[in-house]
Amino acid sequence: MFAAPPAITARVFAKVPAKFCQPGRRSMFADVQFHGAELPTFLEGPSFDRDGNLWVTDVPFGRLFKVTPSGEMSLELEYDGEPNGMKFHADGRAFITDHKNGIMVFDPKTGKIEPHFDRPLLQRFKGVNDLFFASNGDIYFTDQGQTGLHDPTGRLYRLRSNGQLDRILDNIPSPNGLVLSADEKIVYLCVTRNNAIWRVLLMKDGTASKVGIAIQMSGGLGPDGMAIDVEGNLAVCHVGFGAVWLFSAIGEPMLRINAPEGLLVTNCAYGGKDNKQLFITESKTGTILVADMPVAGRPLFSHSSI
Repeated sequence: MFAAPPAITARVFAKVPAKFCQPGRRSMFADVQFHGAELPTFLEGPSFDRDGNLWVTDVPFGRLFKVTPSGEMSLELEYDGEPNGMKFHADGRAFITDHKNGIMVFDPKTGKIEPHFDRPLLQRFKGVNDLFFASNGDIYFTDQGQTGLHDPTGRLYRLRSNGQLDRILDNIPSPNGLVLSADEKIVYLCVTRNNAIWRVLLMKDGTASKVGIAIQMSGGLGPDGMAIDVEGNLAVCHVGFGAVWLFSAIGEPMLRINAPEGLLVTNCAYGGKDNKQLFITESKTGTILVADMPVAGRPLFSHSSI
């Protein structure tokens, strides 16, 4: 439908040091997701703190890494979990969607991590995946688990700042990354196994209406995570394709950002100079990539306190 957009290649910003990659170390995540193949690391969840440090999660081994603006990586936490998505709150804490434990909260000042929301109505989630803060502190998050076209039962939730949990949408075949539009009337949702970005219109009462496909993709495994810029353009990580696509606010492809190696580009976040650099996780190689973007990302820490 559209002509191919211009293409650039991202450059390497940081890579998990060899001392943190332990050959032969097993994990249930690797055994299930990669059929038992050795997996020394699997990065996701890039998010910037107030000091400009980039943090990423390491799903199979419950680790949080911090990367300084100069690209130096350190291991800041290892715990019994499977952390995936991560976003820093205005108060400095990191909220994490943990596939094993539900929503966790981590305080970098104390190094402590603890559950924030794990058992709605005493039931476990399928496996929460990613999250996004609204301006009022509400958390929108996805519950993906192992859902797909064979089992389209994934869910989109909102956890209000008062603790109320709303199920906005269910029957989703693999809900993954998500962002809110600037006016917070639309949730853009990566539906990986549908290879599409869904547009979820939010009504005044917070319920969903007129859910449709904003962007239909093809190839690879599908969209994983994404970020939004100040003009409403969507940077979408196409896992299994080795590229990030920049789509305009009306869904037209504007730019293709290729990974220099690896096909498992999973998540991205804006940061760096003038917030106009896109930092991308290539999960399987344990690499963080960076690319210069035409438009700045949405400002961080705009939400109120919880």
